[in-house]
Amino acid sequence: MMTQPLHTAWLYKLGLLAALTVGCNDPNAAGAGGTPSGPTAASSSAAAEDIGEVLATVNGMQIGSTEFQEAASRKSPESGDTLSLAEKQEVLDRLIEEKLLYEAALTKGLDRDPKVQKVMINTLLRKDVYASIRNSDFSDEELRAYYEQHKDEFVVPEKVQIKRILIKVNDDRPDADAKAEATRIRKELAADSTRFKELASQFSEDTYKRRGGDVGFVPRTGKPGLDEDVVTKAFEMNVEQLSQPFSTKEGWNVIYVANKRERVERTFQQMKGSVLRKVKTAKLKELYEQYVADLQKTASVNTDAGKLESIEVKAARRAGGPGGPSINPALQGGPTTPGGPFGKGD
Repeated sequence: MMTQPLHTAWLYKLGLLAALTVGCNDPNAAGAGGTPSGPTAASSSAAAEDIGEVLATVNGMQIGSTEFQEAASRKSPESGDTLSLAEKQEVLDRLIEEKLLYEAALTKGLDRDPKVQKVMINTLLRKDVYASIRNSDFSDEELRAYYEQHKDEFVVPEKVQIKRILIKVNDDRPDADAKAEATRIRKELAADSTRFKELASQFSEDTYKRRGGDVGFVPRTGKPGLDEDVVTKAFEMNVEQLSQPFSTKEGWNVIYVANKRERVERTFQQMKGSVLRKVKTAKLKELYEQYVADLQKTASVNTDAGKLESIEVKAARRAGGPGGPSINPALQGGPTTPGGPFGKGD
């Protein structure tokens, strides 16, 4: 019956298919003790849907013509416009293999694996929540109204590119010594500003040392971890200007303004795609929260506050460093589908 060997890539694909086909809403998928109920529960869950004509049964699990047609539509006939009987048998054999692997996955309790459960959750959300929203649901009038109310979100702010050398004041280096060192470095830079990266890498004592002192482009609102006095000073300077040493709460600074960018206001037409993503994200978040709230109405949830308090959790390291990427999930507070909720439009 099984006419072709299963390759590693195919097994991996089937593993995902097994996760996606586990009955997310079926309470019999796994008992209270975590023991899967086997194919009977899976077949009863499938029976609630229109599976079409039953073409095969595998340990009680039915393969219907609806599932078969979907799988067969992805196979191209070797000749003619329709699949031959042998090719159709090959498709059915593959579906039988999937059912056997699905049953084996349940037997091993893979539906209780956190990674598999996340795949199941995302599949559930795609099917029952995200699928109800399409790009065409949002009119130009609605999008334009959002744009007008949130114009500041679509403005590229004025920015300045800062290069910085910081000499800290500490117990081993009093303020006067730190100022003298900053003055010495500034004198060398005044003679040859192209040495900024070299001298910053050698003498600077902030997190941008490894980048040769390059802080990057910074708006007037500042940048996390960067003293606001440094930003203010930079905006007062001209492009390619080197500052005199100046003091902040961290120590003595010498900065160089490498470039400036003017504020840019973008039109609705330029930002229509971004507006759509923001409006759609807000709607999907609303639907997600309502969906979970409805589940919670009939759920029994018990937590142990004492045990929770006793668990020590160390703070995770922030993603990215200076100038590094930040994490911006598509739906704050809720799971997202793979690739985010905007993988497909209309």
